[in-house]
Amino acid sequence: MERPKLNLEKLKKETHSANDYLNKEHGKIGTPERAEFSAKALSYYYGELIKESRKEQKLTQKDLAQKVGKEREYIAKIEQGKTDMQISNFVQIINALGLSLQIA
Repeated sequence: MERPKLNLEKLKKETHSANDYLNKEHGKIGTPERAEFSAKALSYYYGELIKESRKEQKLTQKDLAQKVGKEREYIAKIEQGKTDMQISNFVQIINALGLSLQIA
């Protein structure tokens, strides 16, 4: 059986990058829409990191909240990416989880 030949020119025209998709769905870099999307994506990402670390340590949301002097609902909102947190709160949470922040 002969291998099919690829039409590279056609493929280039039909293939889109992730950035093309983001531009279409969330606006181009530098627009308010893209900035809002990026902020929400980061909130979700950091929330997932916190949640996974908390679960690895077998802590409940309430346990973590008590360690940092916050309400359980605040931790839940962070883990769901539904709230922006101040850097001071982020540092308190990661310290309570035994993690560290490295700025490169």
